[in-house]
Amino acid sequence: MTPTPETQTQDRGSAISVRNLRVSYGEREILHGISFDVLPGETLVILGGSGSGKSTLLRTLVGLERPTSGEIWLGGKNMATITPKELDDLRKTIGMSFQGSALFGSMTVGENVSLPLKEHSPLDDSTIEIMVRLKLDQVGLAGYENYMPAQLSGGMKKRAAVARAMSMDPQILFFDEPSAGLDPIIAAGIDELILKLKKAFGMTCVVVTHELASAFLIGDRMILLDRGVIVANGTKDEIQVSQQPRVRQFLDRIPEPELKDELSYLQMLIGDDATARK
Repeated sequence: MTPTPETQTQDRGSAISVRNLRVSYGEREILHGISFDVLPGETLVILGGSGSGKSTLLRTLVGLERPTSGEIWLGGKNMATITPKELDDLRKTIGMSFQGSALFGSMTVGENVSLPLKEHSPLDDSTIEIMVRLKLDQVGLAGYENYMPAQLSGGMKKRAAVARAMSMDPQILFFDEPSAGLDPIIAAGIDELILKLKKAFGMTCVVVTHELASAFLIGDRMILLDRGVIVANGTKDEIQVSQQPRVRQFLDRIPEPELKDELSYLQMLIGDDATARK
């Protein structure tokens, strides 16, 4: 199910192609040569526990981190080798909804949503104002353009962040923990919003989450990261019935076995690092 890393150009028909991707912070390698594809119009969910590398993967996919080696093909460009100018142009074709919403507190909701348009489009102010109202209406926030972020609930902030991510009509929409910190009812509303946007606009979505209920509702396909490698890649039905030990541990919420002493813990870390370097 995982593509071979030898492909040198973006696979025909793929919105994103990742090939043998490695990312390091200093001498510590976080992603150990992973490969996968995201198809146009599908929602790929990236699952993984804390420290699995999923946030690093997301940051690399949107160009906030540079790969140590490997390839990321998006829009016919390899993000690992393109120039800063090409990367800036490519970023205009994607949208990012951050985990904490990342709205500017000193700006109104409408100003937050309009910011990408004012910075990166030739549209005049009156057209941008219309665009902002349309985007807010699409996420269920019609009439909230003059509110400040502090006046919004957590779920409304998430919706405003999605509206801003959509302001440039991106080809691909990235979500970082879209339902984190929300109560179950509000979280379900965010899930429904993602499904609605996908159906209405045929968007390709990449969602990083550890919320299993959300993942199985919105995802078409999933990958499970564990210690920087992909241990499972398939449809949500395939993941659900997988007997791979780490998949079962993650899905069944089985805790890590307790270690008897600090020496055992250190040996486990050394063993993991040695395995990762192979």
